[in-house]
Amino acid sequence: MVTRQQLRFVRLIALITYALLGALSPLLRAAEGTLSEQAKIESLLTTIESLSDATFVRNGSEYNAKNAAKFLRGKWDANKNDIKTARDFIDKAATKSSTTGKPYMI
Repeated sequence: MVTRQQLRFVRLIALITYALLGALSPLLRAAEGTLSEQAKIESLLTTIESLSDATFVRNGSEYNAKNAAKFLRGKWDANKNDIKTARDFIDKAATKSSTTGKPYMI
């Protein structure tokens, strides 16, 4: 039997996958070459913000997509020295709480 927490984790992985696909779409269309890492992170945040039917759970509290994106943007801004790539952003800011270590859920 799948637990509620496992289901939320699967949904989070799906969100990240969709966000990465959203980041790749402009990359494939770019005529001038590849996107910068900052542009990839911006694309991830824009994709997250556009998930209007999603509910994000952080440390047991629920947030809408716009608030989740705003929070992640703030976390990125606060950690710019450690976040150089889109992969860094996912690993260091968008996956789990830096305070509690609990994974973010959707």
